[in-house]
Amino acid sequence: MEEKLKQQPSDLIKIVLFGPESTGKTTLAKQLAKHYHTHWVPEYAREYLQKKWYDEGKICELEDLLPIAKGQMALENQLAKRANKILICDTDLLVTKVYSEAYFDDFCDPLLEKYALQNTYDLYFLTGIDVPWVPDDLRDRPNERVKMLNLFKTALEKYQRTFVILEGNQEKRLDTAITETDKLMNND
Repeated sequence: MEEKLKQQPSDLIKIVLFGPESTGKTTLAKQLAKHYHTHWVPEYAREYLQKKWYDEGKICELEDLLPIAKGQMALENQLAKRANKILICDTDLLVTKVYSEAYFDDFCDPLLEKYALQNTYDLYFLTGIDVPWVPDDLRDRPNERVKMLNLFKTALEKYQRTFVILEGNQEKRLDTAITETDKLMNND
């Protein structure tokens, strides 16, 4: 199991969209990948949990987190082999760790935590909550957006991740993300 949570070595610049649900991460990941002519890594948890919801009528349970983490890293490692200089990740294992602790009384499986902290990325974009909430089958905390945003920001600060907060409309977020990504690419 451990090997399946490990990030494979790569020379790519890796960027993570990070933040609470319904804050535009997927939209932005797709836009950035298109702009940089590269691949983006979808959020494996969405596919996994949507299937669970359809098949069983159940939401995420603690025992789902390691399979979700394993699936996320399989996608990331696979798409990293095909990416062009930069890989845009709609999520990472640190997101899974934050959700684990938020939903399961501050508990995070030690194996998940190990790789959430060990896997590395060049830049995180923390997506703000100043966009409308869009409900779906999986989103369940519309009244806890501030709390969730604070949990995500605290995690980035605690684990000393380089991050930029994205706020404003979709165009402003994309412009800021491109500006910050270009700075990063020009430093290499």
